[in-house]
Amino acid sequence: MPLLSSEPIRARCLVKSNLVSTRSNVANNRMPNIKVFSGTSHPDLAQRIVDRLGIDVGKVVTKKFSNLETCVEIGESVRGEDVYIIQSGSGEVNDNLMELLIMINACKIASASRVTAVIPCFPYARQDKKDKELFRDFVIGNQSRAPISAKLVANMLSVAGADHIITMDLHASQIQGFFDIPVDNLFAEPAVLKWIKENIPEWRNSIIVSPDAGGAKRVTSIADRLNVEFALIHKERKKANEVASMVLVGDVKERIAILVDDMADTCGTICHAAEKLTEAGATKVYAILTHGIFSGPAISRINNACFEAVVVTNTIPQDGHMKECPKIRCIDVSMMFAEAVRRTHNGESVSYLFSNVPY
Repeated sequence: MPLLSSEPIRARCLVKSNLVSTRSNVANNRMPNIKVFSGTSHPDLAQRIVDRLGIDVGKVVTKKFSNLETCVEIGESVRGEDVYIIQSGSGEVNDNLMELLIMINACKIASASRVTAVIPCFPYARQDKKDKELFRDFVIGNQSRAPISAKLVANMLSVAGADHIITMDLHASQIQGFFDIPVDNLFAEPAVLKWIKENIPEWRNSIIVSPDAGGAKRVTSIADRLNVEFALIHKERKKANEVASMVLVGDVKERIAILVDDMADTCGTICHAAEKLTEAGATKVYAILTHGIFSGPAISRINNACFEAVVVTNTIPQDGHMKECPKIRCIDVSMMFAEAVRRTHNGESVSYLFSNVPY
């Protein structure tokens, strides 16, 4: 009896193998084993990030009991998943921080394989050292008993179960050292450079200005990449949110001055700096800030100041601020966070994002 040919069997095996390979590629394109959840602080940014990734926001229900305790319920399975929780340190900072901690813990004890906290604006970042200047009203004698709250927040995130932190433009980069887990501190600088080149026609005749000595490194980096000069303003504070005096170091006469800082809260510093630059002969003054907190009298100060524009990123919701102040412009940085999430999930390097804007 003649033996049956093995060719049809081999052909069927090849077809089956190709189908499995195709399905695998489709699944990889959809980023399997990943869940992205959003806290209540910035749902718009979270939606932009997942739209970029081509996935949906995970189901989560957040509510408060009558005594204002926060309750979080994760609405889908996260067992064995790579979980990303997006929550910014803005608005009601303490409530949002507590909500983030509860969400991290809820995912961790539900057997998530890894939990990454995506914190566009890191809360309590300004309290990174025992600073007599910030707490002068509470200092007795010459000793400061101020807390290092940024370290406390780092400990809380780690204890809650976070395995990885993604943030942007930390107020002090050494905050990364407060953690015993990986921290990716993204920079808004590439997006800022792109905005300057696209929106300030005479940017080659500009000068980059730091409103305080602490931001000198930031402005020199931007000035070097634009091939322009830089200046800085030395300020002395009487107490937190109040500036006593300012001294300009550098020549801004007949130039476009671009103030660059990591954040603005009550905007007293940048508004005083803008006046100083105008008095020194600057033709136009722009302010570019990563985190536009804009609390207290900030909006009225900006409206009354001599800015051409105050440019911020959307690490903090800005829709309400932009309605109240026509000078405020917003740079979308969701693509940078989306790319950081994608690269982290796939085990790729994120260093590309330190100097480039993904398209």
